[in-house]
Amino acid sequence: MSQKVRVRFAPSPTGPLHIGGVRTALFNYLFAKKHGGDFLLRIEDTDQNRYVEGAEAYIIEALNWLNIPFDEGPGKEAECGPYRQSERKNLYKQYADALIESGNAYYAFDTAEELDAHRKDHEEKGKTFIYNWHNRLKLKNSLVISSEETQQKITNGEEYVIRFKTPEDETLYLNDIIRGGMQVETNVLDDKVLFKSDGMPTYHLANIVDDHLMKITHVIRGEEWLPSLALHILLYRAFGWEAPQFAHLPLILKPTGNGKLSKRDGDKMGFPVFPLEWKTAEGDLFSGYREDGYLPEAVVNMLAFLGWNPGTEQEIFSLAELVNAFELERVHKSGAKFDPDKTKWYQHQYLQMVDDEKLASQFSKFLNEKKVSTSLNLTIIVSLLKERATFVSDLWEQGSFFFEAPKNYDEKAVEKAFKAETPELLQNVVSILKASENFSAENLSEKVKGWITSENIGFGKVMMPLRLALVGEMKGPDVFDILSILGKEESVTRIEKAIDFIG
Repeated sequence: MSQKVRVRFAPSPTGPLHIGGVRTALFNYLFAKKHGGDFLLRIEDTDQNRYVEGAEAYIIEALNWLNIPFDEGPGKEAECGPYRQSERKNLYKQYADALIESGNAYYAFDTAEELDAHRKDHEEKGKTFIYNWHNRLKLKNSLVISSEETQQKITNGEEYVIRFKTPEDETLYLNDIIRGGMQVETNVLDDKVLFKSDGMPTYHLANIVDDHLMKITHVIRGEEWLPSLALHILLYRAFGWEAPQFAHLPLILKPTGNGKLSKRDGDKMGFPVFPLEWKTAEGDLFSGYREDGYLPEAVVNMLAFLGWNPGTEQEIFSLAELVNAFELERVHKSGAKFDPDKTKWYQHQYLQMVDDEKLASQFSKFLNEKKVSTSLNLTIIVSLLKERATFVSDLWEQGSFFFEAPKNYDEKAVEKAFKAETPELLQNVVSILKASENFSAENLSEKVKGWITSENIGFGKVMMPLRLALVGEMKGPDVFDILSILGKEESVTRIEKAIDFIG
């Protein structure tokens, strides 16, 4: 690619960023970085009625949390700015006018009521009303009325729109990096509105003009934009500009596979569909991956595999590895089924890779929130518990007994483990612990196991009640690790409490 690769992610600030949008941003980012190019963020806020306060800040924060920041965009201005369409609105009129000049667009004065009447009339006859080549010469527009009359209407302040004049009887050959070649008959296309008399462009005009002015080389977007591709290619041609290459990403489907994943699915099935938590103006709260305890690396890895794969068995990819492996040609055409369990699997894998000290500091914050204070060595505790944990909160579920002595004992385990001879056996363990100067797990294991072997006692008769005394149930890491972490005094106290309980 001789030209510098430039791609853009262009969301509308109408609410939180759905993970479908996040994946579009990620694929744009990966493609740009792979080719040494630029990744732009453009905020498409021409529809001020749907603008939601805080949505733009949310989008930026989400990209930063996922470590896929943009190179140019709001707050990172460069020569192609500004990057909010509302701040560019004085630009678009000249381009709409240029299309009128070249005969590629025209003024239309049909009122909403008139168009509605046409629609109803068509419906009654079992047809669909399309404003295009076959009826445009029968409607109220500048193709029919003289230029003087057209000018007079505009001067009088009559409302108008500027429509694209779609060519007649032409077959368009379109190409998509993911989907390959397609053909469209121009006769089935409608004459889309490009500009309104209130001075605002529609999505189609603003999008094409901005992509051209921002020197975008590849447009990577969701497949919901595929029906607009023919119009966009025609607009490039009408302006005499070279069109970028297009790639339309597959939909993200519900876990059941039928239909597009929505925010309601996440609520119903108990998983987030947003990167960060979002609170609506009405006070509804939607969960986010960040607040649910997911690591950004796990979310990125999971999203990368929604509709793309590297063609190898490898599933765990760092961001740098994803950049290296990513190719648009390996993106699938068909929809990608969202799998909440696979997301948890990625999270588990990534939690195992977190450095124990870093994990201990995250766990420490979690304990502070629970108002649990401790002087125990959290790094060692985390290293023993993390293998079974998916989230930091699981470390508490796995190991709360380190910080709180058992208040009662699991009933089933009591029946199995606490026998008539148990108090005497546990008393012997207490004596060994009290006599041990070196309270390392290795030393304690050697001493206690040595005594069990020399006395010819079944291991289960000692180890099961000992675990139950320390933990309150039959779970947790190696018993001698637990003893070593709790220390002599706490261990002895817990065992003596169990002896009293049995007595």
